[in-house]
Amino acid sequence: MADNEITDAPAPAAPVIADEIAAAVVEKFPAAIFNDSHGQSVLYVERSDWHAIAEFLRNEQRFTQCMDVTAVDHLVDETRLVIAGVTPERFEVVANFLSHPRNRRLRIIAQVPETDTEIASLTDLYPGTNFPERETFDLFGITFLSHPDLTRILLPDEWVGYPLRKDDAIARIPVTFKGDPGPQ
Repeated sequence: MADNEITDAPAPAAPVIADEIAAAVVEKFPAAIFNDSHGQSVLYVERSDWHAIAEFLRNEQRFTQCMDVTAVDHLVDETRLVIAGVTPERFEVVANFLSHPRNRRLRIIAQVPETDTEIASLTDLYPGTNFPERETFDLFGITFLSHPDLTRILLPDEWVGYPLRKDDAIARIPVTFKGDPGPQ
């Protein structure tokens, strides 16, 4: 067959996602990328889709609880493996969801660049994310847009910097946490 001949061979099929919930998310949000991580369904999502995907999970897939929101700083992670199709950024914001009616869990991860550490808050959908988002802001400096009270929750209000960032100075000043009664 010559290089310029057209064949009737079908295009390769997209991989089948065994998790029907993840498949529904990918169908509605085609930029989402599915990964099975040690038996747990993980979706890498666009930062711009973060809130809409959480809303879809709550309203259409019956995910009744967002169990946690946190971040990961990959500043010095030179051996970091990223699945195909994901453009790595310094930060990842991670949310873990639970569907009580379906007895299912799902993790979503969004890449957040060092130069623009903003992502939508999920507090309007899942009020229980209030404190985890504040903690992530306090320790990593991730700004959750439209959060009702994005203030420090662990560190003193006058604290400068974000101690879980890998480039933060270690032990620069002693810390007294809010509500600490002091030495006993």
